[in-house]
Amino acid sequence: MEPNEVEKKAMELPGNAYSELQPGEEYKPVLPEDKPVKEVTSWSVGMGLLMAVIFSAAAAYSGLKIGQVFEAAIPISIIAVGASAAFRRKNALGQNVIIQSIGASSGVIVAGAVFTIPGLYILQAKYPEIQINFWQIFFSSLFGGFLGILFLIPFRKYFVKDMHGKLPFPEATATTEILMTGEKGGNQARLLITSGLIGGLFDFCFSAFRLWSEEITTRIIPAGAVLADKFKMVLKFNVSALIFSFGYLVGLRFAVIITVGSLLSWLVLIPLVNEIGALAAANGGMNPFAALSAEEIFATYVRPIGIGAIAMAGIIGIIKSSGVIGSAFKLAVSKKGVAGGVKEQGKRTQRDLAMSFVMLFLFLTLIAVFIFLLFGVEITLVQAIVALLTITIISFLFTTVAANAIAIVGSNPVSGMTLMTLILSSVILVAVGLEGWQGMVSGLIIGGIVCTALSMAGGFVTDLKIGYWIGTTPAKQESWKFLGTLVSAATVGAVIFILNEAYGFVATPEHPNPMVAPQANAMAAIIEPLMAGSGVSWMLLGIGAIIAILVNWLGISPLAFALGMFIPLPLNTPLVVGGLLNHWINKSSKDKALNNARHQRAILISSGFIAGAALFGVLGALIIFLTGNGEVLNLNLWADPHGTGAQITALIAFIGLLAYFVWESKRAKKED
Repeated sequence: MEPNEVEKKAMELPGNAYSELQPGEEYKPVLPEDKPVKEVTSWSVGMGLLMAVIFSAAAAYSGLKIGQVFEAAIPISIIAVGASAAFRRKNALGQNVIIQSIGASSGVIVAGAVFTIPGLYILQAKYPEIQINFWQIFFSSLFGGFLGILFLIPFRKYFVKDMHGKLPFPEATATTEILMTGEKGGNQARLLITSGLIGGLFDFCFSAFRLWSEEITTRIIPAGAVLADKFKMVLKFNVSALIFSFGYLVGLRFAVIITVGSLLSWLVLIPLVNEIGALAAANGGMNPFAALSAEEIFATYVRPIGIGAIAMAGIIGIIKSSGVIGSAFKLAVSKKGVAGGVKEQGKRTQRDLAMSFVMLFLFLTLIAVFIFLLFGVEITLVQAIVALLTITIISFLFTTVAANAIAIVGSNPVSGMTLMTLILSSVILVAVGLEGWQGMVSGLIIGGIVCTALSMAGGFVTDLKIGYWIGTTPAKQESWKFLGTLVSAATVGAVIFILNEAYGFVATPEHPNPMVAPQANAMAAIIEPLMAGSGVSWMLLGIGAIIAILVNWLGISPLAFALGMFIPLPLNTPLVVGGLLNHWINKSSKDKALNNARHQRAILISSGFIAGAALFGVLGALIIFLTGNGEVLNLNLWADPHGTGAQITALIAFIGLLAYFVWESKRAKKED
């Protein structure tokens, strides 16, 4: 029987794919263990690298704009099976796993970069001595990604084989199911691409062409203008297809939590700050906030509270994961966890890269990190040695934590662990004489490397589990992951550089609406006082920390709430619209199977909107970067692009987009 025929007949996972194995029972993957299968081809590598470039750019844009990194594994899988079907590729299943594995490097590299590196640009506004270049972003992402891969390989067998059925792997399960239903891929891929074009063009109409306003505010009505001026109370709504689609994906619960956090900042804290000023003025003084807009009060006084809440939410996440972390640490230093990956197994499906290669490549990577710290970051020999030891130890220990977290709950506590890394490394670096702006740069670079390593470990264990279920060769996934990491790191470096030039990360006359980058802002706010000892209000950070503790006590996600507090209101309110649509579509029929089909179709549309809007956003930034003119695409339809007419047009356009979303979702059939 030809391999192609084997694949065609074996289109279902074995019955014990998700259950614990009984003594003596073995898991037999979909693809034959004792025969070679098509995996690494020019098609699979080329498509994987193309996906890495596209989704690295999209994820970087979404992560910096709204603080949410676009999860690439599922849309990449859909595109992979769709393209394979469209081009009539034979033996596609094994190749599609490779496409997904290479392409998925995008999201994990982006998460590591956007959580930390933009902090350098944020600090540069205050410390002009800080110089940032493409190579710093590239190498911190590249080396972090390599370390994540290399530290995880020895634990592959433990996580994906020895713990079979004991760890749920929620994300890997969803992606595997998509790869297995390849016959649907053509239709799914077409819908994903169509939605991408619609979402991208919609956002481009206001972001580049300025056909309508990006935001709708209560200032357009007289009562709203009075409330905004006198009481500093204003409501805003962003009409972006990207943002409301994120609301659909996160669901109603988290959308509400994020938005309530934002409403606390804008309807409670901002007016409260103004009221405190008014009370002070009652005794003959002057209200220092009277001349400030609600937006200015938010930026100066309320945002630091949000930063404190984000930081405490990260610490709470670490505490909550203490059981997982403890067991992962034991695994990291035990022989049991590592032993499985050391030996080269006879079966193709259990064959890892040779441990001698892993150790040699790890040694060379650490040497490269050392040289980068010494000459790229420009610190002393002793400081570079200390920084290297810090990176190595923390990355190794936290790698298993990240993999364990992904395997259990499908989410990676990267921001919390990076925050702890930042604090720990800052204390260590100060002890060896590295402080001030140079210490800030070093700390954020170290944080970027570690953050990327942890993010990569969590994402890569998902890829390896997918490969285990389907029956691909681990060594091939491992070796080609390095190339995906290289391409993703280069793409992310270029995109962050371009986005900074086009939009900036700090509000200036040239960049009045900068990228939000909430995690990077939090990292910058934490490291500055550690390295400089001034410039940050510990009282405001402390208030935020207390709020996060109270929110957690109430049983509410502190991180989601804290992100809502920090991110500007107009970028949060659309999430509720998406969340409400999610709730309604899941209840739109008495037929559960039909509701599920509609929900799955809506997920595809949302993913398309996000990817398309993000990619068009990057395209717009690239055009601005190349021309040096932020208004080059402006059609000048409105005398005031934020006036009443532009806002009413925005509302009509957004209602039209929602109508399309609902119509397209309800076209789903149960057999889809």
